Amino acid sequence: MTVQGESAEHQWVDDHAGPVVRPYAVTGGRARPVTGTFDLISLVTATRKDVSPEIGIGPEHLAIVGLCQRMQSVAEIAAHLDLPVGTVRVLLGDLVARNLVQIREPQSTLGIPDHSIFEAVINGLRAL
Repeated sequence: MTVQGESAEHQWVDDHAGPVVRPYAVTGGRARPVTGTFDLISLVTATRKDVSPEIGIGPEHLAIVGLCQRMQSVAEIAAHLDLPVGTVRVLLGDLVARNLVQIREPQSTLGIPDHSIFEAVINGLRAL
């Protein structure tokens, strides 16, 4: 919809929305990583110190490798690069496929909680 009196260029600018096209351009339009699923607290470490730009590796990829010389979580990477987590996950998939980063997934507790915990919750609810 065109607002009367606005130039065509001004219609695409929204100060509140921020950079809308950039994540799409950074990932080449991909919404899912080529490999892996990355939890927000998954820890990422670079496997090499120096990575030269090559086909398929953009400046954001290089920034992640640089950041991950010291272990970082996926959430920290997204915050440092000011990119959405979904975009960072796609980039991490590219880096894992090229063996440039290593991912350490959070450990999950496979055991079922003790029945005493459930009993305490039920008793607490009854006391309300």
